[in-house]
Amino acid sequence: MNKKPLAYIVEDSHDTVTIFRSALELAGYEVEAAYDGAVAQQRLKEFVPDLIILDLHIPNISGDKVLQEIRSDERLKDTRVFVATADANMASQLRDQAELVLLKPIAFSQLKDLAERFRPDRKD
Repeated sequence: MNKKPLAYIVEDSHDTVTIFRSALELAGYEVEAAYDGAVAQQRLKEFVPDLIILDLHIPNISGDKVLQEIRSDERLKDTRVFVATADANMASQLRDQAELVLLKPIAFSQLKDLAERFRPDRKD
């Protein structure tokens, strides 16, 4: 039995997490979520997800700081990061630090298709 890749959603909107979770599960991922930056930061010390969907405007520690930590952590060097934000200015500043920058609102099918494309076990 193949183990599913793990996706980690860091997003403060429960409704958005529900939509993202459904899209990622349909794309074949196990999914875990955090609703603030401090929780995300702590949890990322404990496991290595294959994909992170990261909102920038989250409580306690901002998403751009979480992204800096992800990129400076050798354990997470192969983790793909999709920045998901409505802040186009901040998003453009972070383009080179993430695999994708997605501007909200993000369509369910768009996230599902992109997540499938970035699955680590995908054979092209």
